[in-house]
Amino acid sequence: MLQKRVAFPYVDTTDLLAILQRDGLMLMSDSSLPSLVALVAGGPIGGSWWGHPRGGEIYHLANQLVDQPDVLLVKLVSTKKTFVHRRLWPALVAVGQARERWQLDGLTEAPLALLAALDDAGCLAWDEVLPVLPPNAGRPTESVNALETRLLIHTSEVHTPSGAHARNLETWSTLVGRVGIDAALPEVAEARRQLETTLAELAGDSVMTARLPWLSHSRSQPVRRRQWPPA
Repeated sequence: MLQKRVAFPYVDTTDLLAILQRDGLMLMSDSSLPSLVALVAGGPIGGSWWGHPRGGEIYHLANQLVDQPDVLLVKLVSTKKTFVHRRLWPALVAVGQARERWQLDGLTEAPLALLAALDDAGCLAWDEVLPVLPPNAGRPTESVNALETRLLIHTSEVHTPSGAHARNLETWSTLVGRVGIDAALPEVAEARRQLETTLAELAGDSVMTARLPWLSHSRSQPVRRRQWPPA
């Protein structure tokens, strides 16, 4: 639904940043929700946008947008890459660092061990993450995905010297210090309400297809702080 979000024939980073500032959230790509891909391409793209005639421009603009000082890229809406404007960062951080039941229930030993290591370090570059994780020598990709989609950590995409895609990891408290969030964090319930309201306004008639992570898991309830690493 893009009625109030004009799909310009050509958009630049300034256009995208202005739309994101107005809406608060913008998906990278989605078949029904407003997204960067739809704005650049003139409408939603079914499947991968890489093969679209404007795929190179989409990639370039996405990288430019995420490099803006008022923009974070988080797997927030329906576990998809979502650009988040600075005005929503206090709410995002409040939810992310709450360590609620929906974030921790069901996590296996490997992601819990990785979370404990990150809590100790504050941040881990892609080459500081162990190539295999206990207890079953699993690759870290699944553990990073599990933590990221539960908003337990923040990640930043980087290119390794070989050209491969990788992710640097950081805690929310490290991110707060790095990007400078001066506003007081809201209570967790209020933070969730702010993000839910923003998404509802963005999605319009498509709101039923848009899911925030705490609505995709069991209903949020506070849990006692766990001992790290888990026994």
